[in-house]
Amino acid sequence: MQYVKVTFAIRNQEQSDILIALLSENGFDGFEESTDSLLAYIELPKFHPDELRPVAESLGLNYDTETIPAQNWNALWESNFPPVIVEDFCTIRADFHNIHVTTPYEILITPKMSFGTGHHATTQLMMLMMKDLELSRKTVLDFGTGTGVLAILAEMLGAVNILAIDNDDWCVENAGENIARNNCRQITVRKGSLEVSGERKTDLILANINRHILLQYMPLLHGKLNVYGRLLMSGLLSEDKDIIIKAATDAGFIFKNLKEQNNWIAILFVKHND
Repeated sequence: MQYVKVTFAIRNQEQSDILIALLSENGFDGFEESTDSLLAYIELPKFHPDELRPVAESLGLNYDTETIPAQNWNALWESNFPPVIVEDFCTIRADFHNIHVTTPYEILITPKMSFGTGHHATTQLMMLMMKDLELSRKTVLDFGTGTGVLAILAEMLGAVNILAIDNDDWCVENAGENIARNNCRQITVRKGSLEVSGERKTDLILANINRHILLQYMPLLHGKLNVYGRLLMSGLLSEDKDIIIKAATDAGFIFKNLKEQNNWIAILFVKHND
């Protein structure tokens, strides 16, 4: 599968964060940030120049496009993938990182074309909020698992019967590899959207996706939780807070907590009734 790489000239971090959010809603599934540029990646069949142009124009950005083979992306990940230390809680690293790990949790991943390596604020926010949840013997649904990092952490924190789903072939493959690499036994990976979870209900849903998917599935997410189950979501900008809280409240959720980092947020809700 060939990919299109789009290079944007970026002026500041806020502009980069907004652009990532907008591009995620248009099929882009890989990003690299630097001080003055953002590289965004999308599968060639999903790339529509007419959809990209108004996004860039809305932010006053110039960009260049380049078609690249998928195997070059894998090499790019490996050459640009530093270890991630999420405060004093969890280290995410690849096999080729030779570092002394001091955090209580360590996740080994093979960096490929999957979202959720731990570098982005949304993944770190999800992990930090999971730190404060009691997950022992709790069941979990990881909606949009990406690399599988959040599902892996959930098992490390004591969760059982974890279902990790994603509609992207690369993510399903990569999550499976990472789950095996971390010797996880409680996680099942399945390709598809929320519907492939079947009739099962769960104690915790992890949803680090993007706003329009969360809004689309909010009532269904409520229905898939046990009473007093929790929904932890991210992939959201600070300005998304009010619309997400309203949609969640309308679906029957109770707002519990919020964390913010670099203009990104993660929000925790609880289900109180059917």
